Amino acid sequence: MNILQQDPAPPVSSPAPDQGGGPATSAAFGADSGSEPVVPATVDGRSARWEAHREERRRTLIKATRRAIHRLGPDASMEDIATKAGTSKSVFYRYFGDKSGLRQAVGSVVIRQMQDTIAAARQGATEPRQGVTAMVQAYLHMAQTSPNVYFFVTIPTDGDLSPSGELSGFFDSVTAMITEPMRDLMGDPDSPLLGYWPTAAIGLVRTTGELWLQTPDVPGKPDSNAMAEQISTWLFDGVGQLVSPVSPPRSATAAEGRS
Repeated sequence: MNILQQDPAPPVSSPAPDQGGGPATSAAFGADSGSEPVVPATVDGRSARWEAHREERRRTLIKATRRAIHRLGPDASMEDIATKAGTSKSVFYRYFGDKSGLRQAVGSVVIRQMQDTIAAARQGATEPRQGVTAMVQAYLHMAQTSPNVYFFVTIPTDGDLSPSGELSGFFDSVTAMITEPMRDLMGDPDSPLLGYWPTAAIGLVRTTGELWLQTPDVPGKPDSNAMAEQISTWLFDGVGQLVSPVSPPRSATAAEGRS
């Protein structure tokens, strides 16, 4: 099982409001507010157990969805996902509302896992370039473990006009990770340019990374580490070092003088 298929530990934060009959937040089930409960404690305990059961069921369905998407592809229908998960489509609608809700639920888990991994990769870096390269390596490696799952949670479909909030927050957080070490590298922490480079860098990393993911495995295709090094070179050195200097063309007069 690869990392984009793994079922991580339950999220620490409260789940987003459920669509189509999903679990309510913990506050709706007798969270301690300092006042006496209106209903008997036995009912509160039953509600808490039901909430825990539904949350566990959601995690199981998300895990099954990741496995199904890994095998079927990012365009798999709700019916195909449900069949692969060994249940009915109505169960998925009950817990997630529709395919967009399912994508957001899976994305919340996957994106958080990617964000944590990228942040951990950055911790061992001693200078900006090393840190950026390590983050790009972590991003490419995780996406490569299951491109189908990656594209399922990052590319809007079914009428969605924009990426999920989890995805937007993910790239915002990576931009912030890049911005911090760049302050020292640029020498002027107040420069307005500081806000442009990290954002442009994220665009280059994502666009290049997704094109690389979609490129068939052919001879000469770089692995994730080599691709990360290349992206880092483009970010820090540009393409000037990769372009051979071209000699200026001889003028017609000079050419005729030698004839």
